Amino acid sequence: MSPDAWSHRVARPGPGGRPAPRATGSLLVDNIGELVTNSPAGVGPLGLRRDVALLVEDGEVAWVGPARDAPAADRRIDAEGAAVLPGFVDSHAHLVFAGDRAAEFAARMAGEPYTGGGIRTTVGATRAASDDELRATVRRLRGEAMRQGTTTIEIKSGYGLTVADEARSLRIAAEFSDDTTFLGAHVVPAEYADRPDDYVGVVCGPMLAAAAPYARWIDVFCERGAFDVDHARAILACGQAVGLGVRVHANQLGPGPGVQLGVELGAASVDHCTHLSDADVDALASTTVDRTSGAETTTVATLLPGAEFSTRSPYPDARRLLDAGVTVALATDCNPGSSYTSSMPFCIALAVREMRMTPAEAVRAATAGGAAALRRRDVGRLEPGARADLMILDAPSHLHLAYRPGVPLIRQVLHNGVPQCRPS
Repeated sequence: MSPDAWSHRVARPGPGGRPAPRATGSLLVDNIGELVTNSPAGVGPLGLRRDVALLVEDGEVAWVGPARDAPAADRRIDAEGAAVLPGFVDSHAHLVFAGDRAAEFAARMAGEPYTGGGIRTTVGATRAASDDELRATVRRLRGEAMRQGTTTIEIKSGYGLTVADEARSLRIAAEFSDDTTFLGAHVVPAEYADRPDDYVGVVCGPMLAAAAPYARWIDVFCERGAFDVDHARAILACGQAVGLGVRVHANQLGPGPGVQLGVELGAASVDHCTHLSDADVDALASTTVDRTSGAETTTVATLLPGAEFSTRSPYPDARRLLDAGVTVALATDCNPGSSYTSSMPFCIALAVREMRMTPAEAVRAATAGGAAALRRRDVGRLEPGARADLMILDAPSHLHLAYRPGVPLIRQVLHNGVPQCRPS
């Protein structure tokens, strides 16, 4: 089963874990000062259009054009000259967990290095938590993200690391997102510390069988202290064999084979990409041919600046990737240990300040880039046929997302054309 086919299996959920309602009738968003379309019909990399209106019908964008030509509609929202953007697409998040690692963060700020070892602390807390406790955490974080403009979010497992706990993590994740990722290969759990081959057998066997019905993707942390390239290749191949798309945690803690492996397997995305060789960049700039459809596909480099902020690590060089023609996405990596943020605007500001991206490049990476990392064409853009996922800023331009870091600029969010709670 291809990843694209999966998106038709379930109703897309809303922030409360129920199928997301779609707007009925028509809605006009009028008096838009600046519209980010991410469409070639507009100007520049963001497809900017000015002094326009946007018509929503049955949860999708039906028309975009000059405000003076706006058609009649059942309802109207006045943007009051503000900027309107596609909803953010957060393509890398770990929301199913229990526990708190604030003390670990404080220790890093005092000088202790990040090694990834704290993952096992969260594993213990997650295994001990009830379904309702895990569900409440996902609901809280999903709501946080929505209020900050994120209308599409990928959710990984990876803090259960038993057959039963990985399956329940994904079952809960699927209540909130249809982009769910099986990450049983996050780290080798303590009970298998001396038997990593045996754990890989569990991941490829009963764990994958239990998790696959709730997952669209499979992911592996291919890194020193986690899974080597041979184990990673075996696990990802097993996931592909049952129809899951490939994602890879790669090259975060140091140089390694993860990026090359991801490109080799036609991964939709390789994530982190902090330590890259010239060969890694060249591989990401190339295209591969999908084994099923024969279509050319690109592996997106998903950058996670919240992790570098929280671990005091070097930031990825986004400028190097962009100049080589690589498709770049930005995501939060929201997790309790190394990037406990749900804020895509924060990640945009970091990308501009620390990763040499322009504001336009960062906004595109957080919208169309995230959609490409999830191989989605229905989100990350605002043109006829796209989902009516959008945000209205309390600002005249997308530039303010980086220009005014830390300021709550999201005035209103629409998901499937339905207005969500306004930020307080």
